[in-house]
Amino acid sequence: MSHRGKPAELPRSAARVQAAANDMNLAIAVRQMSASTRTAEEAAGACGCDVAQIVKSLIFRGRTSQNPLLLLVSGANRVHEQHTARRIGEALGQADADFVREATGFAIGGVPPFGHDTPIATYMDTDLLAFDRVWAAAGTPRCLFSVSPRALQSAISATVIDVT
Repeated sequence: MSHRGKPAELPRSAARVQAAANDMNLAIAVRQMSASTRTAEEAAGACGCDVAQIVKSLIFRGRTSQNPLLLLVSGANRVHEQHTARRIGEALGQADADFVREATGFAIGGVPPFGHDTPIATYMDTDLLAFDRVWAAAGTPRCLFSVSPRALQSAISATVIDVT
């Protein structure tokens, strides 16, 4: 909050995420934190939740298609690339910072699950569905939002898969 009791203005990237959520009728409230939420551990500390409730938005490059692929992964999990590739039907290649920004319009550390510059095939970690609420990046390394994982999955039409 600002000193006059009005909500502080969100950074442009975070406001873009809030607007995208509003357009999808996904009820969220983007919050700007005083500390970095760039890593799952930092985000969990800032939110007062378990690291498993943090949604890591990981961009990969399809090895064959060269298209971006978005994996929404529980903060407690590591992606098993070979198993995940079999589930989605394409090998996963690494995406550098330039590729991530070009595909999403956001920098690594603040990539949200939606609101990207281009449509991206999106896959959601089954483990996220175990929670009533999860927290995801909202466009900057200090902004995030909480959401029902089922509402998020439905709003963005993510394919639910096991990534471990």
